[in-house]
Amino acid sequence: MARRRFSNLLALAVLSCLSERPMHPYEISQTLRERGKDQSIKLNYGALYAVVESLAKAGLIEARETVRQGRRPERTIYAITERGVEEHDEWLSELIGRPLREYHSLEAGLSLAAGLRPDDVARLLVERAVHLRGEIGAAEEMLKAGREMGLPELLLIEGEFRLTMLRAEHDHVVDLAARIRERRLGGVEMWHKIYEAQDRGISLEEVFADPVAHLGKEGEALAALADPDA
Repeated sequence: MARRRFSNLLALAVLSCLSERPMHPYEISQTLRERGKDQSIKLNYGALYAVVESLAKAGLIEARETVRQGRRPERTIYAITERGVEEHDEWLSELIGRPLREYHSLEAGLSLAAGLRPDDVARLLVERAVHLRGEIGAAEEMLKAGREMGLPELLLIEGEFRLTMLRAEHDHVVDLAARIRERRLGGVEMWHKIYEAQDRGISLEEVFADPVAHLGKEGEALAALADPDA
């Protein structure tokens, strides 16, 4: 797959709006907010204006006319070009049809979780679950409101996806916190003993230099990692 010139999804949202009709940047921003797209795509007016300029320089959109209403500043109306339509269709097709490797902040945190004590990680996961329940409630309310307004399901599918992902993340962190607290997570005893060794004044460098000596049987896994041929 060829690397795209644009990676900011706000650029795709701009192309999507302009594929309907020509608009000026403020109108694009208002349209995206009114449709709730700021829940799926990071949106602020300054960034949007920069994206519009970049798309114009790339020939994906073009200035159609400049208008002034009353005492308001002049506004440039942009239209999508033929190249912009092609870019929009190809980019959107890739997003929907091909899974891309995305770096989730929680995944990054979990990959480095051993840098904190097990009990602290479990507590933080429980805190995260509380916040997630708030987000789940808000997402449920938005979907409920959309359905009560009679919006077709087509206009709610991104909200349904977000709710599904939030619920899955909530269930995962609750389960993980429980497994850490109840010491059912594989390797958690080693994790505890590393911090118990540090409490006795043994540095991490010393622990990793001879894990079996400092951690006992629990250190065998660390030793194997340090010398896989042993």
